[in-house]
Amino acid sequence: MTLQALPHSRVPGSRDAPTLRWGIMGPGWIAERFTESIQAHTGQVIAAVGSRSVNRSKAFAEAYNVPAAYGSYEELAAAPDIDIVYVCTPHTGHHAAAVLAIDAGKHVLIEKPIGLNADQARDIAARAGAAGVFAAEAMWTFFLPKFDVIRQILEAGTLGSITTVVAEYGEHFDPSHRIFDPQLAGGPLLDLGTYPLALVTEVLGSPHKLHAIGQPHESGVNAQLSAVMQFDGGAQAVVNTHLHNFTPTAATIVGSKATLTIEGSFTMPGAFEVRFPDGTRLRYDEPAGGHFEGLHFEAAAVARAVAGGSTEASQRTLAASIRTLEAADEIRRQLGVVFPGESGVPGISARP
Repeated sequence: MTLQALPHSRVPGSRDAPTLRWGIMGPGWIAERFTESIQAHTGQVIAAVGSRSVNRSKAFAEAYNVPAAYGSYEELAAAPDIDIVYVCTPHTGHHAAAVLAIDAGKHVLIEKPIGLNADQARDIAARAGAAGVFAAEAMWTFFLPKFDVIRQILEAGTLGSITTVVAEYGEHFDPSHRIFDPQLAGGPLLDLGTYPLALVTEVLGSPHKLHAIGQPHESGVNAQLSAVMQFDGGAQAVVNTHLHNFTPTAATIVGSKATLTIEGSFTMPGAFEVRFPDGTRLRYDEPAGGHFEGLHFEAAAVARAVAGGSTEASQRTLAASIRTLEAADEIRRQLGVVFPGESGVPGISARP
């Protein structure tokens, strides 16, 4: 029977979440967007900022009215008036920064990707578990109200058996952007491709077959990659990501009973539609937006989880983060992409 109406989002208002005192580790662009969003929409407190440059910390603190600025990550991790550290250093520093905070007894929210590879993600999960602290990847998309509705649709079996997931993400970048720097784990995979890969592995789990093709960039990073995957039961997925130019950044989940199409950018606040074979269409509408309009949802969800004694976020579990990086590792293995500090590509466990 065709569904008559979509479920409602169960995401509560962000301002109602218990207050945590946050420390920002790495005052870059995403730290600015995160701070703007939670200061505008929540009661969370940005209590301190830490950088390897005290001048950068002080500039950030002055711009966002943050009371404490530190000239090292170690000082921030050791600060007694911090409940949780938001790790938003460059990708290559995520693992070390997270370990520093965990070892200091702090909860951590780590920008995506949680690590360069699945081994780093497993290590963070193990250390956080041993320390009894909260740890999660800041895959903010999965904390948005629209994804709570999508999750309900999937859990209810409204789409039937999932047969296909197709997702893509491409952007244009200025030549000076760090995405072109091999020493900073550049290329589109961890910056952009992590979103379609995360969606695929969230919906279908781990692939048992994966075939990737890639295109190099003159800077020495990967410029474009596509991957086709097969899963237990026969479902398939296709992802594409590149740094050439902007794309719709749309995603489609196809089932035996209905198709769910998430309009671009599927990573941000916006609309989606469920279409049934009889022509019925059910639409979820919300204003399209950017990071500022949505990052506060993950901060509020994390605050609720910590206050409730949870050590993980149900919206993005550590196991889910590891699955995504396992797929990314296999893509890199096939393309020969190695990041700084890797002697090979560790953590590969994809089945033939």
